[in-house]
Amino acid sequence: MSNLLTRAITGFFFGLVVIGSILLGDIVQSIVFGGFLILGLLEYARLFKLTAYKQIPSLTAVLGISIYSIIVLLNKGLLESLNFYYLIYALVFLYFLIELWRKQDQPIASLGIFVFGLMYLIVPFVLMNQLMVEDSNQFPVLIGMILLIWSNDTFAYLTGRKLGKTPLFERISPKKTWEGTIGGICFTLLTGILIYYFSETYNMLFWLIAACIVAPTAIYGDLLESLFKRSLNIKDSGNILPGHGGILDRFDAVLFTVPFFYLWYIIFNDL
Repeated sequence: MSNLLTRAITGFFFGLVVIGSILLGDIVQSIVFGGFLILGLLEYARLFKLTAYKQIPSLTAVLGISIYSIIVLLNKGLLESLNFYYLIYALVFLYFLIELWRKQDQPIASLGIFVFGLMYLIVPFVLMNQLMVEDSNQFPVLIGMILLIWSNDTFAYLTGRKLGKTPLFERISPKKTWEGTIGGICFTLLTGILIYYFSETYNMLFWLIAACIVAPTAIYGDLLESLFKRSLNIKDSGNILPGHGGILDRFDAVLFTVPFFYLWYIIFNDL
């Protein structure tokens, strides 16, 4: 019960920061989410420093936030030259060059982990920024996506604690159950309906399909991070959020969901 209360309190204040930054506009949202990205990249780097791999330096975070900042500034129209996109390629290949001087037993594995980290973290954060830039609705569609993800996460957890008996993916995450998964999906669909009625943004079809996309991708995102942690033999990616772990633990579902939600957003607006 105490752990559940801790999770609830932390989740409440974390939610205030996330939702509040979005409501304050795309500039504030970019800065706050950029802070989350820095913390996530540092956690990602630290994961491998605490294992036998020891292949990812904190330079990953420096290059990652540099790439994010360039793309955000381009999206805001503050950098108009396309030449800045080439700077992104140069930054990535700079790391490849640095690998020549690092004395690592497995340089290919080191490069692979580095590139995966950039894709896994930067692409979703850039797409969330893109949603803010492109969306002109009074109710930000990014908030709707996040509410769907949180609804799935929260009610899958609660339903699983109360009714869970049948393991969903025991090899990777023994505590996740089919009962919890089904509960999360049902409440995510309900949340989609409520978002439509209270926001009147797009139509019910958009939010129902969005819920059908978000629920499974959020689950897979959670399982994917569980796979990472089990492979590296760690419990949490960090301890910055009491009851939740680290930034990667809190954003695991978001990171995997954003590309699919954004794709649906683009398809719907092109219809």
